[in-house]
Amino acid sequence: MGEFTVSLNQTPKGERIHIALFGRRNAGKSSLINAITGQDLAIVSPVGGTTTDPVYKAMELLPLGPVMMVDTPGLDDGGELGGERVRRAHNVLNKTDIALIVADGAAALSDFSFENKILALTEEKKIPSILVLNKQDEWSEKETEIASLGDICVSARTGYHIHELKELLAEKLPAEGKTGKLVGDLLDPGDFVLLVVPIDSAAPKGRLILPQQQVIRDALESGAIPVVCRDTELACALERLGQTPKLVITDSQAFAAVSKIVPEQIPLTSFSILFSRYKGDLETQIHGVSALETLKDGDTILMAEGCTHHRQCDDIGTVKIPRWIREYTGKKLTFDTSSGGGFPEDLGKYKMIVHCGGCTLSAKEMALRIAAAKKQNVPIVNYGTLIAQLKGVLKRSIAPLREVREL
Repeated sequence: MGEFTVSLNQTPKGERIHIALFGRRNAGKSSLINAITGQDLAIVSPVGGTTTDPVYKAMELLPLGPVMMVDTPGLDDGGELGGERVRRAHNVLNKTDIALIVADGAAALSDFSFENKILALTEEKKIPSILVLNKQDEWSEKETEIASLGDICVSARTGYHIHELKELLAEKLPAEGKTGKLVGDLLDPGDFVLLVVPIDSAAPKGRLILPQQQVIRDALESGAIPVVCRDTELACALERLGQTPKLVITDSQAFAAVSKIVPEQIPLTSFSILFSRYKGDLETQIHGVSALETLKDGDTILMAEGCTHHRQCDDIGTVKIPRWIREYTGKKLTFDTSSGGGFPEDLGKYKMIVHCGGCTLSAKEMALRIAAAKKQNVPIVNYGTLIAQLKGVLKRSIAPLREVREL
């Protein structure tokens, strides 16, 4: 599990609606993002290609709430360097909840083929999109003709129809997505939930990692009473709690020790499994565990994480899990790693993908990663589910989850 953290007063990146702007160079994307947010977030210049890399800005945007605005380089950039910029802009699509396809209205009137290509990409990835015709203040008598091409006409310079664009964004927000609860739907008001948080050399100093923070917050919002302890004090906590907890949630790395301490009648799961349920297709990842039994000498496994972090000497993704898999299977295996936005497009070389819980990823991006694995017939499993299998507690760890049927 990565050490991504966030201020307790901030909405985590993965929980924000990602609104990304795409289009040609000099279509006014940066000017538009500044107009929408009312801030000078992006550098604006009449020179095409000013934005060279995707720019992310977390903020509150009414009426949507917490959002992540993403400004991207022009998708018509040329040359070797331009091609890399275009590739990075395309990667942003995998994180996008709503796409704003921005066009200079006058340019689009003479040639709309480029915008059609971007629309096709969003349709392929099932991303809601809004075709925004910018620079309305420069159109003179052609406004009616240009307006027929898109969803809305705006002027980033004058503010024309910017409020209406915000309202349209709210209408386009997809209703489907996560379950809405990490753990709250498994708890009733007044329930005790015991959270086991090991504090060892790999734990970040002075803080809890993001999955632990979010589970605590969700438990509190449900009216439950979260109690936090280390694995070394778990037996003492169970004895002194005074009543049986409704649920015990542990860091996956401590599954083996915790499962021996917590009586069988007390439901037990992990932070990583809860996040897999929340952000992705848990049932697919549970079935992915069976790939462990088919691994052969020389097979390659992809260890994938949603965030980037400083790796410790006994890192969970690059050291511990590979070691445990080798011990479990007795096979000579190769492990590749990916982190952040570096998830490979071609997964054909892998016999299995082991993914983190995805706490820093949006549900959209996690779903696309799982879909890519399924499309290429590569089993995918998350850290928590895999570790539970390796430690012999998989059935017990998913039993508290109502939607998971008997395997």
